Amino acid sequence: MSGKLLRAACTAAVLVVTGALPVAADPVPDEPGPSASVPDEPVPGGSAPGGAEPGEPAPGASGPAGGSPPDRPAVAGLLTRLRTLYREAEEASEAYNAAEEALKAHAAETKRLTGDLTRVRGELARSRAEAGRLARAQYQGRTELSSALRLLLGRDPHHALDQARLVRRAAREQASAVARLERGERRADALATRSRRALDREQTLTELRRAARDEAQARLKEVEEMLASMSEEEAAEVSALEESQTADAQRELLAGGGLDGARTPSEEGDEALEYAAEQIGKPYEWGAEGPESFDCSGLTSRAWARAGRAIPRTSQEQWRTLPKVPLRALRPGDLVVYFPKATHVAIYLGDGMVIQAPRPGARVKVSPLAANPVLGAVRPDPEARPLRTYTPPRLAPAASAGPDTGYDAS
Repeated sequence: MSGKLLRAACTAAVLVVTGALPVAADPVPDEPGPSASVPDEPVPGGSAPGGAEPGEPAPGASGPAGGSPPDRPAVAGLLTRLRTLYREAEEASEAYNAAEEALKAHAAETKRLTGDLTRVRGELARSRAEAGRLARAQYQGRTELSSALRLLLGRDPHHALDQARLVRRAAREQASAVARLERGERRADALATRSRRALDREQTLTELRRAARDEAQARLKEVEEMLASMSEEEAAEVSALEESQTADAQRELLAGGGLDGARTPSEEGDEALEYAAEQIGKPYEWGAEGPESFDCSGLTSRAWARAGRAIPRTSQEQWRTLPKVPLRALRPGDLVVYFPKATHVAIYLGDGMVIQAPRPGARVKVSPLAANPVLGAVRPDPEARPLRTYTPPRLAPAASAGPDTGYDAS
């Protein structure tokens, strides 16, 4: 292929993955609210007939209006492979994010334990010095205890009683010094063990983070190579197929009427959504959480942090820990989670649309809610009341423009 044709193929290929994956058939809960835990309403665009994967045409399925091209199976295979690579890259990216967050926490714990161990070792050294001083004084006969013993042998009972009190006091001081020494040694040993374990865990997390980074980079390199190898005709057909599937999935989602009606966000949800809207046009970068670039969960976690509510950094933890809500109860500001492993997330804008950081090569943008297979939705502030009146955020003129996925190979 000539250099000119290759550049044209790469440029066309960036339009390939436009987010047309159909929505998975995972259910949503009967009732909205924080107590809901497992979705129970079918989401349009689920499993394809004949055991095909979501987003993959079933055997014998017809293509977009106008007839299927002769190489439709090959085009569908290219699309499926691209989706798989992007999904694997995002899974690795979220694994990297999780390891990074855990590493930060463990690094702080290791630092705290090291400080505690240093302090306890200092106290232990002082206790040992005190115990040694008492032992030397006792040996040399210069302590109250040795003096009292001598006086107890005297004939004066009053002196004996007075000195007995001194004996008891000196004995208590010595016992206390020994007890402090023993406690200090036990605590120093325990802290040393915990510190070693924390360092081992930190090293393990560093290796996990490195492995996840390498995996993500490998998958993204495969994407680049695949896009570069596609002909102009293949790129155009893959783009048309994905656009058709996106439109079909979105129509099916909206046809159920579950997203009808004007809903308003909470005050915090409004602030989070405003922040997300302000980031439209900024590039996707895996592992990034702003302010110049974002990955999917970096955008959602930063948006809600800006609203004053800290939520987990990764999409998996957002899905695992935040209260579930059914799609029919979505309100602006809620988070829509995608794929069976919860490896992608977007913030709901309203009217069946989301704001998301799609994938490498794309930019933060407005996309159809059905741009990826939906796992479910979560609400960071389930206890908050929706606003009585609400003005949606002002969007840039080209907020929905451009592909939802793909490298800008130009």
